[in-house]
Amino acid sequence: MTPEKRIMIYIASDHAGFELKQKIISHLKDTDQQVEDCGPFKVDPDDDYPDFIYPCAVKVAQNPGSMGIVIGMSGQGEAIVANKVKGIRAALYYGGHEDIIKLSRQHNNSNVLSLGAKFLTQEQVERAIDLWIETGFDGGRHQRRIDKIDIIDKNEQK
Repeated sequence: MTPEKRIMIYIASDHAGFELKQKIISHLKDTDQQVEDCGPFKVDPDDDYPDFIYPCAVKVAQNPGSMGIVIGMSGQGEAIVANKVKGIRAALYYGGHEDIIKLSRQHNNSNVLSLGAKFLTQEQVERAIDLWIETGFDGGRHQRRIDKIDIIDKNEQK
């Protein structure tokens, strides 16, 4: 990873994504990324993913240029929670064609990647994360659409 691609990545999970989160943190550090673990810090089958995902998404929103990775069993609930934060555009990935990941960055400028731990291998996760981080936003007509999403965010906050 080149120094200009080094970014802050915030990461959070629930109990179902805890083990994968730990592996992702190691992978990110191995690729020279800055990582902040937003929890949980131990496995608790009774934890609730909003308690960790929401603060993680807030940190991404408050730190332009940063990115977030959230992990749960399916990743669905985690993406929903992250997308409740103004300025967050969370994309869900739980397998399938890798173009989904690229398009989430190129067209939607996603700043949070939600992963379904039950449906992905470690190799798929590492490939997805690397591809997501390396892919840039295309801008152009897509910026116009992001601007419209930002207007919706602003209106919803009233």
